[in-house]
Amino acid sequence: MAPSRRHFLDRPAARVLAAVVCLGCVTALVYLERERLWRPVAGGTAADDPFTRCFAERAAQIDRMQEEGVVEPAQAELFKTRAEAMCRAEAQGRDNVAPALPAE
Repeated sequence: MAPSRRHFLDRPAARVLAAVVCLGCVTALVYLERERLWRPVAGGTAADDPFTRCFAERAAQIDRMQEEGVVEPAQAELFKTRAEAMCRAEAQGRDNVAPALPAE
């Protein structure tokens, strides 16, 4: 008696192909939903942090003034210190209080 031919869907190759397709679908789903599955921890990214945004903006302005020769490097450091204090106060919701000037 001749061996009967099995249909393609009953063969092991079809099951391997089905597993590959399933794995591909799961991979695509995880990739598409990656932001929802892996949310940033505790407060989000640095771009979402009010202090980081504020200080980066102020520091860039101070660096630009230093490049243009408007302020000296020592003044730029002092301005950055004050900008940091101001941005921290804004981020914490306190009044904007600049630190005292250093004694000369």
